[in-house]
Amino acid sequence: MRSRRDAARLLRRTAADAIRARPRAVARAAAWSVVEAVPTALFGRAVAEATDAFRTGRTPTAVVWLGVLTVAAFAGAFGSRRLYPALAAIVEPFRDDLVRRVVRGALYRSTRGRPDTGAVARLTHQVEIVRDTFGGLLVIARGFLFTAGAALLGLLTLMPEVALLVVPPLVLGLLLFGAVFGAAAVRQRDLVVGEEDVAARTTALASGLRDAVACGGEDALRAELGAAVEAQAAAGRAVARFAAVRALALAVGGWTPLLLVLAAAPWLMERGATPGTLIGALAYVLHGLQPALRTLVHGMGGSGLRLAVTLGRILETSAPDEPVRAEPDGDVEDAPAVELRGVSFAYGTGARPVIKDLDLVVPRGDHLAVVGPSGIGKSTLAALIAGLAEPDAGEVRVEGRPAGDPARRVLIPQEAYVFGGTLRDNLTYYAPDAPPERVSRAVAELGLAGFVRGLGGLDADLDPAELTEADRQRVALCRAYLAPQPVVILDEAAHRLDAAAEARAEAAFARRPGTLIVIAHRISSAARARRVLVLDGTSAHLGRHADLPAVSPLYRDLSGRWSDGSGAGPAEPSGGSGSEPSGVLGHPDGLDPVLRADLPVDAGEVVADGADREDEILGDLRRGRSS
Repeated sequence: MRSRRDAARLLRRTAADAIRARPRAVARAAAWSVVEAVPTALFGRAVAEATDAFRTGRTPTAVVWLGVLTVAAFAGAFGSRRLYPALAAIVEPFRDDLVRRVVRGALYRSTRGRPDTGAVARLTHQVEIVRDTFGGLLVIARGFLFTAGAALLGLLTLMPEVALLVVPPLVLGLLLFGAVFGAAAVRQRDLVVGEEDVAARTTALASGLRDAVACGGEDALRAELGAAVEAQAAAGRAVARFAAVRALALAVGGWTPLLLVLAAAPWLMERGATPGTLIGALAYVLHGLQPALRTLVHGMGGSGLRLAVTLGRILETSAPDEPVRAEPDGDVEDAPAVELRGVSFAYGTGARPVIKDLDLVVPRGDHLAVVGPSGIGKSTLAALIAGLAEPDAGEVRVEGRPAGDPARRVLIPQEAYVFGGTLRDNLTYYAPDAPPERVSRAVAELGLAGFVRGLGGLDADLDPAELTEADRQRVALCRAYLAPQPVVILDEAAHRLDAAAEARAEAAFARRPGTLIVIAHRISSAARARRVLVLDGTSAHLGRHADLPAVSPLYRDLSGRWSDGSGAGPAEPSGGSGSEPSGVLGHPDGLDPVLRADLPVDAGEVVADGADREDEILGDLRRGRSS
């Protein structure tokens, strides 16, 4: 909200969108608002008729008019009671939409840079501000519209000349208030942005306080945070100064009509007004128009500014829909499944690139395994292909288009996610329309039949806390298998399974139509792949499992092969033919298992120990060769 006009425009657009999205709730609210406004429409007329009746001695007539007013008051109270459920049907879905926007925006930015600490203030504070003020402003704006309309209608029926005295100053007051609303919104925006800035700086200060104290940086940090607090306080003072203008608008629009009616009383009397008519006109102004205008000015001037600015801030920081950032070159149908051109990526400015000048083409239908020591960049490569990280240089395309389109790839990370609900809901999350027979085939292909029987069937409820990590991975793998996306990326997605279960899962994915990329946890995953990409920190080697030991010492170590010293290439494993080479220490996958309390004994682990830490085995994996 960078201009004065943006505030009013945003409020109008927000109200219009809310009305269009929920027309039935709006219609109910309007109908009950009409009922609520009945006492206002009758109030001045009843007072005028009762006053003249009492003055002329027609007491029964006066009592009847007061009785009509009493009945109207009960009708208005009933309308007010039925009004709020209709308003809630508009406000609560609007709040839910905002929460989704904030969460989506925070996740979007966190995958492309530093975490969005300001999202905490938006989610815990600003969304609730918008929800409360939006609901309040609906009540205020609706109340002014129907109350002022009812009062003006009553004035017209009572004496049209009075309306000519009331309407011009009322319109002038509204115009005055609207003229300064935009400027006040700009100052209010500064206040909200200052609030976020203080929250972000405080969070950063708390996380690095120890280091700051150790380095003697307390004074600099105190000055920096103090400047942010002072800027927020200055914005608050500027907002407060606009309260005086609200008072002026209320005086013009609310009190001037009253003075004009009193000043014009002789003229009105000459045109047939009775004392009751004048008292009824004043009743319409004092108990109808003036309270409605006061509520509008104070409500829009306080809550309205907060709503406009806070809502604008939330919309500014919401995640945009994933756009197609560039048109594909050539025919998309002929493009490879994955293509990287000169891709480089580093975690932070000045940091050593994890991936540097990488060129890679993965044809459609290929089965690629990515192998390398812990921390070498395998998971980073998976994130780049999935579009969860953006390269510092180069470009990544999936099926001819920029990476990041969730309709083209599915990524299963090391730590599988399972949500509360039925097993079927979890398995068909990416394919909600999958027929039952296809789900059953996927369960059989991935070896989940026993797991499903143990739960009590596909419609059994899952409690994620009661599942083992291996069971979570089975569910996540079956979910990815059923997904319609043509490119599947398994980032050590089966590292909690035993070797036989992992082999079965990879074989099922290899038979699945589409492209499979496996971040290898065991070297046997590379042996099963059609091609293998070896990352050693200084170069990348791409080839077949049988050919790579000749060109990559690291892969020769990992696969348990060794050079025969004659330059003739790698020797065949001593165990004869087979898919698994002989192990360095006798294990079939060529790696020695490591015994630890938190690492399961499983021969052939390249890396393991969860998402928070990766452990290298086979000594140091010849770091001297890979550095």
